[in-house]
Amino acid sequence: MPRLPVIISKGQSRNPEKRGLEEAVAAQLAEHEQLDVVVMPHLYDLTTQSEGYQALSHIEGDFVMISWLYSRSCHWIMDRNGICGHVGDVLLSQMPEEDELEDELEDEIEEDKERVISQLELPDRKIYSLEFGASTQANDFVEEVLRIAAQSDLLQWIQGKANQEALERFLEPVNDTALSGNGLLPVLGQPGVTEVQDPGTRRWYPVIDFSRCTNCMECIDFCLFGVYGVDKVDTILVDQPDNCRKGCPACSRVCPENAIVFPQHKTPAIAGAPADAGGLKIDLSLLFGAPDAQDVASRERDEQLMLAGRSPVAKDDASENERADFANISMDRRQPVKQMVTADPLDALIDNLDALDL
Repeated sequence: MPRLPVIISKGQSRNPEKRGLEEAVAAQLAEHEQLDVVVMPHLYDLTTQSEGYQALSHIEGDFVMISWLYSRSCHWIMDRNGICGHVGDVLLSQMPEEDELEDELEDEIEEDKERVISQLELPDRKIYSLEFGASTQANDFVEEVLRIAAQSDLLQWIQGKANQEALERFLEPVNDTALSGNGLLPVLGQPGVTEVQDPGTRRWYPVIDFSRCTNCMECIDFCLFGVYGVDKVDTILVDQPDNCRKGCPACSRVCPENAIVFPQHKTPAIAGAPADAGGLKIDLSLLFGAPDAQDVASRERDEQLMLAGRSPVAKDDASENERADFANISMDRRQPVKQMVTADPLDALIDNLDALDL
């Protein structure tokens, strides 16, 4: 019977508790014959030429990825690197479940716009992304992986897809000697557990969630570092990820659909946490006088421009000489800016609480 590949993406931190959890999960998963376990470096740092992605590209069907990233970020990081598939449902999550009414309202809103994902041709398989942050107990991850393995139609992997070499790879135990030449070495002394040894360096770049993206192009207009581009059918993509300025998440703030994530950012919403998780869709800047997202993003971008030895974008009151430097830069937003509510902020907060019918 074909076995379910389970990939463990190690964290960047050398925290002994985190490494201990990774090793415990790998060791316990390796005890189950229906699973093939591979340990690899941090997914976000790898390039498409790395041994890690070469290993992932050999997987023909469903698989499980366990990482220290939010599942949303994890899925779309793999997608931008050519490891594509449908999102598999998982029960183990570090985020609280959203209210059912909230889900219904969000679904109604999303139906108003066409998302890029509807135009993508995804392979007929599911990718299950588990978050190490969901539990400190290795057994919780093992139980969830076994649940996924039990309910997955594993036979679909080999129906009209795999050649003889692929069949042997899934039907026979892992051959450590053969794999070692491709950067895969046995770890933990467990049969069936291998490790991808990529050097890897810390990276910083945006990832597009195409299940939310409407291809509005706000990001490509706003970013002045050449990070974004378009493909042959004019769909937005992260064309030059390493052009991104480390630590700058400005483009994610101007995205009207919350479709741009920076997996390493300290703010959960920017790092890929489920959008609008927890319920209240209230602009807290109305209550506390904080600058809106557009202003914050513009300031962040200007700081990065100056660090790169360039001038910040000219404001409305700039001199003619300053404006001449930006004659070729369009700052007009393609999407209309949502107007702030004129009602009293406290009244708006009370109205939102009343709507929850607590």
